[in-house]
Amino acid sequence: MGGLFGIVGGGNCVQTLFYGTDYHSHLGTEHGGMAVYGEKGFYNTIHGISQAQFKSRFVEDYKKMDGCYGIGSISDDSPQPLIFRSKFGLYAVVATGLITNKNELIAELLNEGASFTEVAGGGVNNSEIVASLINRGDNIVEGIASMRGIIEGSICVLVLTPEGIYAARDKFGRFPLALGQSRDPRKKSFVVATEASSFENLGYQLDRFLGPGEIVLLSSDGIRQMKPEGAEKKICSFLWIYTGYPSSVYDGISVERTRERCGGLLAKRDNIQADFVAGVPDSGVGHAIGYAMASGIPYRRPLVKYTPGYGRSYTPPTQDIRDLVATMKLSAVHDVIYGNRMIICDDSIVRGTQLKNYTIKKLWDNGAKEIHIRPACPPLMFPCIYASSTRSVSELACRKAILALEGKDLIDPGPYLDPDSKDHARMIEWIRKDLNVTSLKFMRIEDMIDAITLPADQLCLYCWQGR
Repeated sequence: MGGLFGIVGGGNCVQTLFYGTDYHSHLGTEHGGMAVYGEKGFYNTIHGISQAQFKSRFVEDYKKMDGCYGIGSISDDSPQPLIFRSKFGLYAVVATGLITNKNELIAELLNEGASFTEVAGGGVNNSEIVASLINRGDNIVEGIASMRGIIEGSICVLVLTPEGIYAARDKFGRFPLALGQSRDPRKKSFVVATEASSFENLGYQLDRFLGPGEIVLLSSDGIRQMKPEGAEKKICSFLWIYTGYPSSVYDGISVERTRERCGGLLAKRDNIQADFVAGVPDSGVGHAIGYAMASGIPYRRPLVKYTPGYGRSYTPPTQDIRDLVATMKLSAVHDVIYGNRMIICDDSIVRGTQLKNYTIKKLWDNGAKEIHIRPACPPLMFPCIYASSTRSVSELACRKAILALEGKDLIDPGPYLDPDSKDHARMIEWIRKDLNVTSLKFMRIEDMIDAITLPADQLCLYCWQGR
């Protein structure tokens, strides 16, 4: 998915930019970067973070930077921020999301005379595509608005200029951008971020979230709306279920409280007898706490994560890296596991390989008596077309089950979408056997929507419904 952070005003902003960007590290594993504008003009720095944490890669850089405005990025696809010389003057860009018509846009822009820098491993940096499309406009605001109309997928953008930071949420608000200001009234400083939870420890308070398609300008004078929000919102449901940090809030709705509600609703539809409830660290913990509170079954920790060294195993781009992280990051607590029946809450089952090979196996190997898996969202049936999370149909555990049951993958898996159908039950049973667990029961989509508390027509449910 990726994360963005920007700050204007309040003197030299670099330290706040450094820590604010770092607070988005859970959203990506490949690239980090910062750009500032000050008396000496623009300066940017970019590093790979696949083998080191953001702080360790940038701690020396930020000490040498100086600027009153700045933007930062955590990304899985493109090194950024990039600085461009354009008809609007110099500016820097960060963008997060997915451009699904990327090849078509590259061909179109090349035909117009644009040129692109080849990135390592081939391809074109998303920020270069975004900047080239912005440059078509009569001004930056109109360029951003036009760019969003052309791109298929979903893109949030920060554009750093000498006058401030233009912040633009994607057209349907699938991913968040939050605005904040300094809690110190003497300090005229304003921030924008994917994660509003990055504000508090930096001395900022949340003002509001940008609406879908809204564009604002942050400057030392304040925050000015440049383009109003659109009427239609389709915010990503997975933000609350998995992607978001527990302390995060999206459009006013708490991630942790949502996960607790998910767990409670899972428990209300369940009748399993068990010795304890547990969550797969970290994102399954809130769901498990909610299940324990609703069911009265004790919460315990049979698996603990070695947090300092390992990030998320879901986000790295290759399976071998995901497998390595999954193997190393979780440690089993033998004395908690041995001889016990356990309900294990997880945020989701995407591919299923890590849960099977590196979580469930550790529980059986340490003497678990029963393992009951309870994912806190419905079966994922379609790869996301708005962010670089699930990448293909063939990766998904449910599609593997359908392929095994039907002898072919179905273009329309409609019969398997109904949680009350026989086909759905067959699919879940196939996954249960493949995972080698005592029982498996997924969250129903209506319960997930109730847990999030937004109307269904304001949520993106593509991963589960294919529309």
